[in-house]
Order: sequence, then C-alpha cells, then structure tokens
Amino acid sequence: MKKVILTALLLVTWISLQAGSYRSFKVSVYARAYEVEKMSNLHWLDSTWNIISSQVKVDRIYLETHRDLKIVSDETLEKAKNFFQSRGVETCGGITYTINEMNNFETFSYSNPEHRKKVQEIAEHTAKHFDCIILDDFFFINSKTDEEIQAKGKRSWTQYRDSLMADAGRNLVVAAARRVNPNVKIFIKYPNWYDHFQGLGFDLNQGPKIFDGVWTGTETRDPESAQHIQQYEGYNIFRYFENISPERNFGGWVDSGGLSMGMDRYVEQLWLTMFAKAPEIILFDYLQLMSIPLLNKFCTPWQDKYITSFRWNEMMKPIKNSKGKLVNPKTIARAAGWSLESLDKFVYKLGKPVGVVSYKPYNSLGEDFLHNFLGMVGIPIDMVPEFPTDKKVVLLTEQAAADKDILMKIKRQLTGGGDVVITSGLLKAIPEKIAEICELKNTGFVLVNEFGQGNTTRDILIPKISYYTNDVWELASAGHPLSGGVNGFPMLLRTGYSKGNLYIMTIPENFGDLYELPINILNSFRQALNKDLKVGLDAPAKVCIFEYDNGSFILESFLDQETTATIIMKESSLVPYDILTGEILMKDKAPEVHGFWMMRNRNNDNRFTVKIPPHSYRAFAVK
Repeated sequence: MKKVILTALLLVTWISLQAGSYRSFKVSVYARAYEVEKMSNLHWLDSTWNIISSQVKVDRIYLETHRDLKIVSDETLEKAKNFFQSRGVETCGGITYTINEMNNFETFSYSNPEHRKKVQEIAEHTAKHFDCIILDDFFFINSKTDEEIQAKGKRSWTQYRDSLMADAGRNLVVAAARRVNPNVKIFIKYPNWYDHFQGLGFDLNQGPKIFDGVWTGTETRDPESAQHIQQYEGYNIFRYFENISPERNFGGWVDSGGLSMGMDRYVEQLWLTMFAKAPEIILFDYLQLMSIPLLNKFCTPWQDKYITSFRWNEMMKPIKNSKGKLVNPKTIARAAGWSLESLDKFVYKLGKPVGVVSYKPYNSLGEDFLHNFLGMVGIPIDMVPEFPTDKKVVLLTEQAAADKDILMKIKRQLTGGGDVVITSGLLKAIPEKIAEICELKNTGFVLVNEFGQGNTTRDILIPKISYYTNDVWELASAGHPLSGGVNGFPMLLRTGYSKGNLYIMTIPENFGDLYELPINILNSFRQALNKDLKVGLDAPAKVCIFEYDNGSFILESFLDQETTATIIMKESSLVPYDILTGEILMKDKAPEVHGFWMMRNRNNDNRFTVKIPPHSYRAFAVK
C-alpha cells in the first residue's frame, strides 16, 4: 500500500512541477546533444528558441548530455539551463547511449569494461546537472562482438541480454547517478517495437522496476517504413505500458516521421498519444521543430474538400509571439501547437480509457503486433500483462501460449461464466490444450474473396479451421466464392463450455488483409468482443473507437475519404452528443445493419449514425 501511495505522489509531483500552459497535459521538447552543444552560443539559442516557442507552448525541455560519444560540457549545460529557467521552462536531462546511431543504432557493449566505465561516467555527468533524467530508447544492446559471444556462453541471446541490461540499469546508471545526486529521478523511454524488446535487453517484467518510471514511444510514422507500425499503436502502446507500470508511465514521445504521408500523419500521432490520456508529451526534437518548414507538399488533398480535425489553412494563420507581434507560422512546431491547442479543449473531459482486455504475457511472441491491426478495424484494445479475473470476455492471441498455465486460466474464465475469444494463431500454437475444451484443427490455408454480405477486391489467404458440426457453430463465413453453393470456411466460431463461450476468430495470414474484410465480418468480431463495453461500432476498417469509463468516446477515421459510422449505445437511456459542438445525435429510424448476427442482436432504437471527414476524429459524451 505504501508503494502505491508513493508512486501516486511521484506522479502528482511530476505533473505539478509548474502550472503549465495546458489544462489537459504537459508539452515538452527534447533536444539532442548536437543541438544542446550549440546552445553555448546564446544568440543561436535565443533565435532558434523564438522559432519554436512562438508556435507551440512548451512547459519543459529535456537537454541531452550524450549521444554518439558526444558529451556536452558542464558550462554549456548550465548556460542552457539558466536560459530556459529564466523563461519559465522546466529543465531535465536526457541521455542516448549510442556509439554511432547512424551505424544501425550501434550501442555500447555492456560486457566491455571500458564501455561500462563510459556508461557510468555519462550517468554521473548528467546527474550533476539535473534532478530528472530520461534515457532515450537506445538503452539496449545489439552487438555480437567476440567479447559478447564469449560472455553469452550457452544462454540464449534473450537471456544474456536481459540479464546484462538489468545489471547495467541498476548499477551503471541508477546507482551511479544517485551517488552523485541522491535526489535524481531516472526514467526510461521505451520505443515502439514492444513485441521484440526482450531479444535486445528490454525486459518489460523487470526493467520498469529498476527506474523511477517509464515513458512510451508513441511515434508511429509511415506504416510502409521498416517497422510497419500501424497508426493505432500510438494509442495502444501507451495503454499497454500504463498497465505494466500503473501510475508510473509519465508520457508519450512523438517525432516527425511519416511526413511523406502529409502533415495529417504527424498530428495524428499527437492525437493518439492524448487519446490514451498521457499526462505529458515530448516532441522530438528541437532540430525538427525549428527547421522543418511548412511546405505545401505536406498539405493533403482532402484539406480543401472537407472540414477536417487538422485544418491546414487555419494552422497557417498568423499568431502572436511572446511580444504580442503577429508572426507567420514557419515550421512543424506550429502544426504541433495548433493540434495540441485543439486537443486541450476536450481531453480533460475524457475518463480513464477502457477496451477489450487482451492478455499478453511478459516478453511473449506470436502474431506480432496483431493488436494494432485489430485496433485499426474498430476493436478498442487494452493489453494487460496478467490474465484478468473480472471481465466478461478476454481476448487471447498466439502470445498467450507463452503462459504454461494458459489452459487452466481459460477454463477458469469459462466456468466462471465469462467468454474467451482466441485467434486462429493461438489455436495453431496450442491445439492439444484447446482440444480439452473443443476439438478443432487448423488444417492449412485457403483463399477467400466473398463473405456473405460483402466481398473483397482481391483474394485473402486465411487459415482453414475444421470442427465438429453442431458441437461448434459457424457465426461468420467466407468462400471463393461463398454464394452459389460452392464451399465455405469459418471466420468466427463459437462453442459452449460450462457457463461460458469459446470463440475462435480467423485472422488472415497477412494482418493487413483485416482492412479488406467487409463490415459484416468486422461486426461479428466486434460483437463477440465488446461485452464489457458500453458502446458498439458499425463501421468499415480504419475507423477506430476509443472508449472511456465515464461514457465518453472518440471515433477516428484513417480513411482518405469521408465515411459513415454507426454508434450503438447499449444502454437505451444514453444519448451521445458531440463534445466540441454540443450537437445531440438523433437516433436512427431505420438502421441498416451489416451481418446476420448483428441483425439478430440489434437494438433499433439505440443506433446513431455520424459522418467523419477524412483523417479526422469526433469526440462524444453521453446525456
């Protein structure tokens, strides 16, 4: 109990360091060592800071002391601190433990005595100047030198690296820094590739406990780029780290990656971080904010056709600087400022985020990053590191197979009257265990392109699941074609067990093909999963829903054209209204319902249809 109180006090203290410019959150900027070093020139510092601060209100700045073996001097750090503090901006330190970031993120070799000494010296140097320090997301190890190979021995790389980095965190960073400054708080910022952390030394079970708190990398950039991150992850990953480290997840971190998709992609990262209720957001970085110009190529085609949530022309209007003089927006700092000001009008009205609870054991693999694709098709996700005991339904992907006791936990959920929804990936991973509940087989793959009430423009490869007729019920089907009496294959199955139900959800081999599924299939998935939620969704893929425990919710579309979505209120007495405009939604008189199962379970009096412009959101509360 004492530990909970202390962490809660830490969070309150952190958020309350200063009054701040925003009601809903804090806004910070991270400055790399390359730019901090230039801050020894006060003329350069003043001119560049004016560019940033005239376009976005900043509460705090993180001054990096080291990156790529560049160490900023004591004199420069103090000069920069004094500059920002004199302007009412809180200062914290930052460390990036890289030897050469441009060389495949070359990290320190934490078995090398000289490298270990340098890591410790950097922590001590930073702690002399700051009471709070954040580690940028390179505090991992990716080297396989002869020295590392020998030190690893017969252990796996995961075992070796997780142990090595836990030691480095405790002794070379935290303990070393506290010997210099007993008051220092050290936070670790985790990057966005969470499913693969353990392979490079990020152990999410033990790591967060070593530090005073965590930060979340909510940057999602362009899904076409190397990590192929789906936009929804910007929300999902923050919630996941919040569940791993409750009340100790201090904020989200975004950058300008993805600008090739337009400025909308940049600001969507800000939105998603704030929709997850991050108490603070770090804008990475000083250089980007001061130098990336607002070029017309960043203005997307739909900006001139619709009134979108991000409005290029509004953002480009002159603004007043600190001296009251009108200045024209120059860089992406204004895109951030305009968007954050818009968010601040309503984010504080949202409750605690809730979603479909999905159990992901610590450091588990399988169907990697699938949760983000599910979020993109309108299934609000809430990943947790422990199997829940108080939910009507639990979602399990292949990652749940990492828990040796998973069958016992599934049975406990079902015999308690709850439901379990498993993916075809989990069925394939543990068929013998699932057979104790229901005898199913994953017998290969099949191409499908028709789904009863809808079809796709291309063939989709799905797992072929076989089952016993009348022991298992097929709630949604697919075929090639499905009509015309050819053949069909299950997309969603259900079987009873004790007091509960086991559902099996067929996931395409290419997760991106989830976006090709017609609404009737998506609605079948949603219907099986949303029993703990107050709001349902009937909408195409790439329309997301974010729900909160006070009844508020947000719809966001990532589509390039205007779309229609239908809100389904489970409590007939609740009527949604638009938080920003006050518009009260009118109930549908004759709703169009997609999917046989949805038709059987619909409530005609409780559906509300809304339009959402391209790449926009709409926020609602209930009366």
